Amino acid sequence: MPVSLVSGDLLNQEVDVIVNAWNRNVIPWWLLLPSGVSGAIKKRGGYAPFRELGKFGPIPLGEARWTSAGRLPFKGIIHVAGINLAWRSSAKTVERCMKSALDLATEHQMNSIAFPLIGAGTGGLNSQVAKAAMLEAAADGGFAGEIVVVEFLKKGRAN
Repeated sequence: MPVSLVSGDLLNQEVDVIVNAWNRNVIPWWLLLPSGVSGAIKKRGGYAPFRELGKFGPIPLGEARWTSAGRLPFKGIIHVAGINLAWRSSAKTVERCMKSALDLATEHQMNSIAFPLIGAGTGGLNSQVAKAAMLEAAADGGFAGEIVVVEFLKKGRAN
């Protein structure tokens, strides 16, 4: 199935599951200032998904973990470890995150999934590089459902 590229808010997508670009869980979630996708999830969905995520301990770079969606209308949230210990990402890490997330979505029998641009926020990766890596990984991923990649545009910023 082709990948849809859209501009908007990840939390407003009509999908079964969303992906949260997360760190490796070496810093407790409650010590981090809410920002980006994680901040929006905490604000609108509550802290339950992050409490669940903390129980996994350190997450290897490029891997993914499933939690509930808290108060959000999704069947779950897939958290991917998209940045290394120096808070940087790479195209290879983004590809591994995509594959890990798509594998989890398949395992949980999801029909649709929405991703933010992994690595393009805190990870410092160029958004075009992140998109290209995500599209390549999605093409190779074998996920049978709908895939949406959402680029969040700040107010006042044009394409």
